[in-house]
Amino acid sequence: MVAAPRELLPALRPMTEADLTEVARIEAAAYAFPWTIGIFRDCLRAGYHAWVLARPGTIYGYGMLSIAAGEAHLLNLCIDPVRQGEGHGRHLLARLIDLARWHRAERIFLEVRPSNAAAIALYHDMGFNEIGRRPNYYPAHGGREDAQVMALELLAPER
Repeated sequence: MVAAPRELLPALRPMTEADLTEVARIEAAAYAFPWTIGIFRDCLRAGYHAWVLARPGTIYGYGMLSIAAGEAHLLNLCIDPVRQGEGHGRHLLARLIDLARWHRAERIFLEVRPSNAAAIALYHDMGFNEIGRRPNYYPAHGGREDAQVMALELLAPER
């Protein structure tokens, strides 16, 4: 695989209110039960770490991370379905892990649908392990779906 020239790669930047319409569009394209634009707005106003992976005029994906009391929680990570499979999710997740480390979080938690095999594979590849289940956590067509709870211990870098 040939690497894209650096100026063509999307860059990580803070999410702004001006991004919310496009973020909500991507969310709705990716999920059957998407977050609303209001949820994203509330997360921004609450001071969560909200980031977009973007080039000028194009948002490829976004991530939402809360950090408190030495722990981080990955609330949302999504890549536009037309951009999935290009390594953007891995890139964005790596940067969010770095951000959690920078804020001295000791671990990162997340919930993921057991039916989301691609996300689970990515999280495993990035070092997350399943630590539990939350029964009936997600809405689903015809009922509810459990959440697989995963965590990543953020050990201090070796010197």
